[in-house]
Amino acid sequence: MEKVLNGAEEFSESCNMLKMVLALALYLGTIHFNLALIFFATFFLPLSKALLVFGSLLVLVMIPVDENSMFGRKLSKYICRHICSYFPITLHIEEVEAFRPNQAYVFGYEPHSVNPIGMIALGHSAGFMPLAKTKLLASRAIFYIPFMRHTWTWLGFTSVSKKNFISSLAAGYSCIVVPGGIRETLFMEPGCENVFLKERRGFVRIALEMGLPLVPVFCFGQTDTYKWWKAPGKLIQNLARILKITPLFFWGIYGSPIPFKIPLYVVVGRPIKVEKNPQPTMDQVAKVHNQFVDELQDLFNRHKAQAGYTNLELKII
Repeated sequence: MEKVLNGAEEFSESCNMLKMVLALALYLGTIHFNLALIFFATFFLPLSKALLVFGSLLVLVMIPVDENSMFGRKLSKYICRHICSYFPITLHIEEVEAFRPNQAYVFGYEPHSVNPIGMIALGHSAGFMPLAKTKLLASRAIFYIPFMRHTWTWLGFTSVSKKNFISSLAAGYSCIVVPGGIRETLFMEPGCENVFLKERRGFVRIALEMGLPLVPVFCFGQTDTYKWWKAPGKLIQNLARILKITPLFFWGIYGSPIPFKIPLYVVVGRPIKVEKNPQPTMDQVAKVHNQFVDELQDLFNRHKAQAGYTNLELKII
């Protein structure tokens, strides 16, 4: 059985463009807001007021975020609702009956693209997935950025550290991780989806150690939501990897962080059952990893025509 959930159909009656742009700004524009605020404080405010701004930002980085805040819950639902309508996002679950609400799963979501925007359709705030609890795993750097750490925590994001990954699964949360991570952007190229997956086996090892099913997920259209330019040359890419930075410049509508309105088609595959193995060998991990890679490739091939990308190629590198 298949189930298709379309954000546009669910929420079109209550949305307008202003609300959608505000939701996108809250979700994706907080880094730019911080930079603008720092620039303004540095060059246009007296020293005393500038120090007050910097101190306030530091406090916002340090104080804990209440992920169960009533305001946070309302804001996260607002963001999800209007973002799902903006593109719109369609969520296609191949076999809804294969998922048990109280079972934890490890979702491998691809591609990363400039920003894995489609992940939001899998979070608890969207309310689409037939699961009781979910967590979206993101870079630790996000949780040191004022305002962004608040909105993303309320949206269900947590640090992608191994400790958080395991503790979230142990607490019964299904975790959505992008195995290729930010490094995957180094391999982006026009007209092709390059997934950096062959060396990324940590999420498979954790699934084996905890005996939790693996689920392949692919998002069509996401790579086209931004225009981008990547610094050429292997030397620059190797240097960027060492320094843990991404030599990628990107822009959306009118050069802003607001992405282009490209329909997103998120496909959730069938769970891959694994046997619990507290100490899997490298060969055992490799075997399950190969199975996941094959399932992701098959998932892509089965749905690319329906998603409107008949001629798109997927390269797993």
